[in-house]
Amino acid sequence: MKPRAQRSTARQRLADVAFLGIAAVAVVTALAGYATYRIWTQGYTDEARPADAVVVLGAAQYDGTPSPVFRARIDHAVALWKSGLAPWFVVTGGGAAGDRTTEAAAARAYAMSRGVPASAIIGESSGTTTLTSLLGLHDLFAERGIRSAVFVSDRGHMLRVIRMAGDIGIEAYGSPTDESPSDATLAARARATIHELGALGWYLVVGQSETPG
Repeated sequence: MKPRAQRSTARQRLADVAFLGIAAVAVVTALAGYATYRIWTQGYTDEARPADAVVVLGAAQYDGTPSPVFRARIDHAVALWKSGLAPWFVVTGGGAAGDRTTEAAAARAYAMSRGVPASAIIGESSGTTTLTSLLGLHDLFAERGIRSAVFVSDRGHMLRVIRMAGDIGIEAYGSPTDESPSDATLAARARATIHELGALGWYLVVGQSETPG
């Protein structure tokens, strides 16, 4: 039988471990709650204003046809451009393995079908994540003297987009579409939130984006 002092020490260690575990859960929960608040605060804030460019972030496309999520983004970006907000309409997004075209090319064709002239459209078609697309835009913008842009994406995506763009030196404003299927239901919003918490956390900790989107 263990001496009383040893039993007391073992109980104290268990208590310390339990306390640390509870504290860790509380901290993670608080951080996740704050991040969720920031994600949706930014997502419901429209910062549209005159800028050098309107940028539509890429999303899934099917052999040149934008997905419903992508169409919602492009439609909103087209409306902003037609309002005279910026001279340039910028499309982004590369292609996945096996694709015959890119997200940027699909967005370009769709925007032209909605009345945006080819002369106003420029694009970045190599990026396969939000960060790599934005890094490509940084170089493209430097070449053309573009300093500011209104970025269009889904509500849940906007905080990460604005944070990343700002971190690489782009004067960025967000104008989320309010027609995206990713924001149409509570379940869809929950999935978007979980995805963004993971992606934003990874970016803030590691400083890069490893997964598409």
